[in-house]
Amino acid sequence: MYAATLAVHSWLRWVVLVLGVFAIVRAASAARARRWTSADDRASRWFTLAFDVQFLVGLLLYLALSPITHAAMRDFGGAMHTASLRYWAVEHPFGMIAGLALAHVGRARLRRQPPERRGRTALIFFILAVILAAASIPWPAMSNGRPLIRVLRFEP
Repeated sequence: MYAATLAVHSWLRWVVLVLGVFAIVRAASAARARRWTSADDRASRWFTLAFDVQFLVGLLLYLALSPITHAAMRDFGGAMHTASLRYWAVEHPFGMIAGLALAHVGRARLRRQPPERRGRTALIFFILAVILAAASIPWPAMSNGRPLIRVLRFEP
């Protein structure tokens, strides 16, 4: 169950990043045209929805399935002195939650803006959300790095 959920979480990161970049491109276009369209709104909605699903899968890993976070929670104070445990218990979730919050705040704020200002609002918040998410991903070159594409191996 852990390996399958981790694989889903790994693949969803690409969905979130691609939809985030697409939402940024749509927002930039809307900001330039000073006009927010239903296609722009759909792009922002799909981005935040994908981020929500990614968060829920990550929360399942964090609270129930991950042996790494279970080890960190057994001695949280001690885990703060171990870089790897601290990363998985605090740094990765904090960065992702902050990115998710920015995506949602941006989406909520743009709906309150007049149509000609929505693109700029979405652009600012979505860029910040994607930067935070990308900075919080355990890229392969990092000390806590994970593979770019996680493949499930089914063994008989």
